[in-house]
Amino acid sequence: QVQLAESGGGLVQGGGSLRLSCAASGRNFSRYAIGWFRQAPGQAREFVAASDWSGGSTYYADSVKGRFTISRDNAKNTVYLQMNSLKPEDTAVYYCAADSLYGDVVSHPDYWGQGTQVTISS
Repeated sequence: QVQLAESGGGLVQGGGSLRLSCAASGRNFSRYAIGWFRQAPGQAREFVAASDWSGGSTYYADSVKGRFTISRDNAKNTVYLQMNSLKPEDTAVYYCAADSLYGDVVSHPDYWGQGTQVTISS
């Protein structure tokens, strides 16, 4: 099992940047693929970005491609989401998630964090 805790959310002006962190505890973190998701008020949770266990393969939603970057430091049991050129429509609660299978982390990961609020002002 793995436990996940997000941090780094906040209020930022449009065009600004934020870096979210997802700290993991539990065994064998480096064996898990990690995904980031978000949920805006009144909307369904949506996929944002994913990384395989090594960070060598990443995948992004079209809406964030070129603006967001997922990375991981397995020595620190931490995954990051660097968010640049932020827009008001990026406002949401952001969640990290983990799964032992890279393919599954994009659609139905087994483990979830509690989320961190990101608000972008116009």
